[in-house]
Amino acid sequence: EWLPLCNFSVTSGPPVKQGAALLLGLSITIATCHIHTLHSLVTVIGTWIIIKSSWRHAPALSLSWTFLYLLFFRLVTKVGLPSPTPFANAVQLLLTLKMVSLANEVRSFHVEKKKDVSSFAKSPVVGGLSQEPSIYDILSYSYCYVGIMTGPFFRFQTYIDWVRQPSPLALPGLTPCLQRLKLVPVYGALFLAVNSVFPLAYVRTEDFLDQNVFYRMFYMVAIFFVFRMRFYSAWCGAEAVCISAGLGCYPEKTLSKPGGGPTVDYSPDPTTEEKYDFKTIQNIDCYNTDFCVKVRHGMRYWNMTVQWWLHHYIYPNAPFKAYTLRAGWTMFISAYWHGLHPGYYLSFLTIPLCIAAESAMEASVRAKLGPRGQNIFDWVHWFLKMRAYDYMCMGFVLLNATDTINYWMSIYFIMHVIAVCCILVGRVLKGGKKEGRRGDKEEKREGEKIDNDKNKSGEKTD
Repeated sequence: EWLPLCNFSVTSGPPVKQGAALLLGLSITIATCHIHTLHSLVTVIGTWIIIKSSWRHAPALSLSWTFLYLLFFRLVTKVGLPSPTPFANAVQLLLTLKMVSLANEVRSFHVEKKKDVSSFAKSPVVGGLSQEPSIYDILSYSYCYVGIMTGPFFRFQTYIDWVRQPSPLALPGLTPCLQRLKLVPVYGALFLAVNSVFPLAYVRTEDFLDQNVFYRMFYMVAIFFVFRMRFYSAWCGAEAVCISAGLGCYPEKTLSKPGGGPTVDYSPDPTTEEKYDFKTIQNIDCYNTDFCVKVRHGMRYWNMTVQWWLHHYIYPNAPFKAYTLRAGWTMFISAYWHGLHPGYYLSFLTIPLCIAAESAMEASVRAKLGPRGQNIFDWVHWFLKMRAYDYMCMGFVLLNATDTINYWMSIYFIMHVIAVCCILVGRVLKGGKKEGRRGDKEEKREGEKIDNDKNKSGEKTD
């Protein structure tokens, strides 16, 4: 039923398209969230007040405001208010990302505007706003029906580009949409089949603990497989909705990033034939999620638009200098964004330990091997990376601290033990200095990449 609605929004003019997308999104929100729609509305109005009051400090203030409201949102039952619906939670999560991003975009607009006035020349900003959004624009962006509950996250500039598309019917949509949907039935079928054989609830039973340790270890592999198939099917479907609506469609030459949009400036020319892609709204790279070698790389291909948000708005402002600690801070914020369940924190905060372990082994072992040895090392590394994500997934799905620790204890905290051993081996093999230099280089590359991306997009951090 959403295909005719998408076609209507695509073929309408900008004002009608903007209004229709807002009306539909708001209707969906009210129909599913009921009175809890007020939570999202309060968040939007609060962010608008912050932007209008102090655009200079809007990024930090909006982050504080939206994250504090998330805490209130999750604890409303403590003050006698009704518990929000799961739909309201989905809306609130994505809205939090949007509001923080919007505050950064508005600040960048004013900073670049001041530069233009002082230098009498237009700054080379890619994807910057041309004017400060009105309250109507902010509401339209916040409640745009595309991805309102499922994501992916997209910036305000991406939304405005979509609303103002000059020739939407000329853009490719059917082929990339079908391409994204073709494996969804496979993912869905695998999810249902494996989930029926390996139910999560069995992990919490006494009978499970009576099974041999190898079976208990294998169970986490099956659980993570079910977890991946569920999100592969959901996110590929969500991307298909964006594609059918034309959201995030840019020429290939703009080198768009998931979540961020174009990184190379361009001028739309309806008379010129262009090749387009939808990388801006790509939220999952199924192949690389499964087959990339490193733990740190695995994060880049999973929930890609949210990873972009974390990489640009959280990681650069971490109160630490060391790469591993900054990664830990980013994972802590990510866990908080997901919820207050202890399992999130136990899982996400294991990632920095795994990153430190793989860095130590790369510096002390892989760097000393020949091509064949490095190839074998990479296969072992890939196997351990997958087991690390299997292991961490258990905390993410069990949620409860007791259940998570009981499961990890049943397999002797194996991935924690392996990670610590790898770090110790790295030091014993005198990889400590190399590891440190490697971490410094990694951090320098990360910092340079963020600064380069922000200079192109015009976004700054406080």
